[in-house]
Amino acid sequence: MAFIDYLIFGIYMLVVLGIGFYFFKKNKDAEDYYVGGRQISSWHVGLSVVATDVGGGFSIGLGGLGYTMGLSGSWLLFTGLIGAWLSAVFIIPKIKGLDEKHGFMTYPDFLKFRFNKRVAIMAALISGIGYLGFTGGQILAGAKLFASAVLDGPVWGIDPVTFSLYSIGFIILAYTVLGGLKAVIYTDTVQWIILLIGLIFFAIPFAIIEIGGFSALAAKLPKGYLSLTNITWSTFVNWMVTIIPIWLVGMTLYQRIYACKNIKEAKRAWYIAGFFEYPIMAFAGVFLGMCSRVLFTGIDPELGLPMLIKTILPVGVTGIVVAAYFSAVMSTADSCLMAASGNFVNDLLQPLFLKKTSHKKIIRISQIATLIIGITAIVLASQFKMVLDAIMQAYAFMVSGLFIPTLAAYFWKRCNSTAAFWSMLTGGVVTLLLQHFVKKLPLGLDPCFYGIIISAITLVLVTLLTTKAGEEVHTEQ
Repeated sequence: MAFIDYLIFGIYMLVVLGIGFYFFKKNKDAEDYYVGGRQISSWHVGLSVVATDVGGGFSIGLGGLGYTMGLSGSWLLFTGLIGAWLSAVFIIPKIKGLDEKHGFMTYPDFLKFRFNKRVAIMAALISGIGYLGFTGGQILAGAKLFASAVLDGPVWGIDPVTFSLYSIGFIILAYTVLGGLKAVIYTDTVQWIILLIGLIFFAIPFAIIEIGGFSALAAKLPKGYLSLTNITWSTFVNWMVTIIPIWLVGMTLYQRIYACKNIKEAKRAWYIAGFFEYPIMAFAGVFLGMCSRVLFTGIDPELGLPMLIKTILPVGVTGIVVAAYFSAVMSTADSCLMAASGNFVNDLLQPLFLKKTSHKKIIRISQIATLIIGITAIVLASQFKMVLDAIMQAYAFMVSGLFIPTLAAYFWKRCNSTAAFWSMLTGGVVTLLLQHFVKKLPLGLDPCFYGIIISAITLVLVTLLTTKAGEEVHTEQ
């Protein structure tokens, strides 16, 4: 990049850190830090939701899918549209109504209300560990982007991806630790707008010009790349099973539901998020991946898009678009950090050790927890090679453990806390074991699919064995 590009990028990073410091001064208690004071508008929340869900990991991952399979890779984010709109219709009226009465702070708070503390603690552990891995995937996405689009080689003898991993991780940690959810949501709004402008108005037009027009692109792509059916049924099912349920169990999403003013605002935010995920971001991401395949053959598919940004854009524009992609990375990583921190502080530490702790001290403990979790995520990120692999493994672990008992919490009154607890444990453990010890599963389906099946069987059997029909199910008020 030219000097002006570095200058633009540097100014952007300073602005983001400034937002974090601004809200550091504004946060008065844990409610401000974790749910934004419950007064944030639908547009801010909606753009924050899509920025968090798509983020840098899926942005880089979408480019990789476009590189390897063409337009059919866009089906990955069709899951976001389905998940968001189903949640708006069936989940938000229930959970936001309860939140308005009881003032929930986290996703396990709902499970504590519906079941008991033991179930909430198990959910917090699964959610916290899952978001730890998910944060690592986002930081790895930022490192790959920085190493490919900004650096020209090793820095002080350090491998560029490794150097980038720790540099980007530091920036994300700094403003998230300081500002809490308000800083996250407001920076997400700015970051998502910059990302869309960078992709649609700069990266796509310049890529088409560099290739020689759309007809030249079509002629140079492999057969099937312009089709939406260049995908196996098992891949499509794996995406649906792994990603749609996250809309029911994602801590980042519950925090944003609680941050909305009311049910109407929350539903509107989820409709906004679904539309921006599919078709807008889905097709923009895979299309740029397809362009990168034509321009850069034989490279890591997830590096194609950063290489495209680095080489085809004019001076000044490169800095804007690189900042846009870093926006996407940070918008998800910061949210995942907040989610994991909320799980560990609000759902684990506070009930056990911090019951009489002051609001100010809770904020400081939350900031320390966010810092420790972030450092752990950076170390974890260094163990992964592919961004999408890291994200999908984290998703699979959370979904297989949490989806079925959460679904039951909303829609099956007979389900009890014992059944929910063992359903979570068996689903999550089975998926972890399959991920790490079984290389090939029947029908080519993801370990998550089998984890969900085991979780569902466990929940039904334990419920039938431990609860009589018509028995009142305990809820902890």
